[in-house]
Amino acid sequence: MIPLYMDEHVPRSITIGLRLRGIDVLTVQEDNLSGKSDSELLDRAVYLKRAMFSHDDDLLAEAKKRQRSSQKFYGIIYAHHLKVSIGTCIKDIELIAKFGEIEEIRNQVIFLPLKK
Repeated sequence: MIPLYMDEHVPRSITIGLRLRGIDVLTVQEDNLSGKSDSELLDRAVYLKRAMFSHDDDLLAEAKKRQRSSQKFYGIIYAHHLKVSIGTCIKDIELIAKFGEIEEIRNQVIFLPLKK
């Protein structure tokens, strides 16, 4: 199973929906890191060995920078907030979290929805 670290821009309904499905989720707010930079949040996710879920386009730029410099991160799951519904986010993230392993998504960005 893949534990998740939720960016501060993620709607609470997604976090609640995932927890109701048995997914291990920690939010940036619960970790008392609201307002920190994308780089700091990815560093924290690495320390916690969690993949990060976000709607933030800027996080994609940080991921690309890390991929180019071979700087480790435990994966980012990304969904554009205007293009992917809350229900689809919950369903797709549940599949990724329940049937994946953290090392399988290391240094990768997974875009939602999984099916188009």
